[in-house]
Amino acid sequence: MVAAHIARSLADAQPGSFWLDTPDRPAARPPLAGSTSCDLAVVGGGYSGLWTALLAKERDPQRDVVLIEGDRIGWAASGRNGGFCAASITHGEANGRERWPHEYPRLAALGRRNLDELEEAVARYGIRCDLERTGELTVATEPYQIDGLIPTDPDDPDEAFWDRDRIQAEVHSPTYLAAHVDRTTALVDPARLAWGLADACDQVGVRIIEHTPVTGLERRPEGGIRLVAARGTVDARQVALGTNVFPSLIKRTRLLTVPVYDHVLVTEPLSSQQRDAIGWSERQGIGDSANQFHYYRQTADHRILWGGYDAVYHWGRRVKDRYDHRPATSQRLAEHFFATFPQLEGLRFTHAWGGPIDTCTRFCAFFGTAHDGQVAYAAGYTGLGVGATRFGADVMLDLLAGEETERTRLAMVRSTPIPFPPEPAAWLGITATRWSLAQADRNEGRRNLWLRTLDRLGLGFDS
Repeated sequence: MVAAHIARSLADAQPGSFWLDTPDRPAARPPLAGSTSCDLAVVGGGYSGLWTALLAKERDPQRDVVLIEGDRIGWAASGRNGGFCAASITHGEANGRERWPHEYPRLAALGRRNLDELEEAVARYGIRCDLERTGELTVATEPYQIDGLIPTDPDDPDEAFWDRDRIQAEVHSPTYLAAHVDRTTALVDPARLAWGLADACDQVGVRIIEHTPVTGLERRPEGGIRLVAARGTVDARQVALGTNVFPSLIKRTRLLTVPVYDHVLVTEPLSSQQRDAIGWSERQGIGDSANQFHYYRQTADHRILWGGYDAVYHWGRRVKDRYDHRPATSQRLAEHFFATFPQLEGLRFTHAWGGPIDTCTRFCAFFGTAHDGQVAYAAGYTGLGVGATRFGADVMLDLLAGEETERTRLAMVRSTPIPFPPEPAAWLGITATRWSLAQADRNEGRRNLWLRTLDRLGLGFDS
């Protein structure tokens, strides 16, 4: 039975993204009607597609670019995430060092440069998305997690270790034992970032088409690529695919990702007394150190966004609207919220939602081309795409240009992740992994035979 205070806290929660629930959400642009042609067609109106279209025009202002979105700009992952804009393009240092130890310093530098350039673009185009370089805290809530928070480079000014007294002085939670500080991470309003990028695309001459799902991609006998939609076609010299979690238009890449559903709550605005009760005056993003972890941050109007923990895979790799709402997970998240901040009991949640993450077995994006280099794709960001999609956009444009660049020489760019198996093996394997990760959290982080086998195969599954 759900505790009464948990039920009350969720009683008025709206089933939709807080970020998208605003009266100044931009009006939709018209759908495709008939046929058109262009130099570059970009499929997908989330961060991946928007950055690709914008950077393509910055590289060549004369290039005719069309961006095609199946629904609304930023309606999917780009308008539902937590707004953590990290410098890492490898889903964290540990994942990057394990997979590409020799080139990791270069990957880290490229990630930091990418975030700096993202911040510069936000300022240059006047994108009002509440971007703050708050940094991020990773907290230990169990003693065995503490040692893993000590920075690998004690001289790095962007990292620090805080003991229990220091983290408790910063954010008042009885669960915190220590923290790792990453000063590079920014926080954004994710939907406003997407809408602002669309406005920037308009400014530089990108043609944006909404409410137009692309159902087919085919080579034209006379050259180029044709994109097929219900009400017309787009003929393009080149195509960039930013469809991420949705089934790829390149069939051979479809087993490289699975949709894993993540869920989020947002509270009502905190009073000044409630804010004083928890501290957190520097407004950092926060995540804990468990395999089944929470991530949380403050919004511009003093709410708390609280997400994570459950990572739900549904049989068959399906992306369905009905999977967006999972009351059992909302209840679990609310329980964990009040365990972390018991002084906020009585606070209510105004929004509860979920959405699919394009998850791959190496936890960070992969890239490639098809149709003799006329089509490029990037996918598999595994929940860390707010910043990394800009890097991925540059990679796709490099690949389409046939250029050898610092990015295309990377082993990370030249390699692909191990694919997930078809059903029923995918469901059985992911279910076994989720159970094993939960067991590890209850067993001081010790990984069982299944997880150790995945480690030896290079599949990781550590977060």
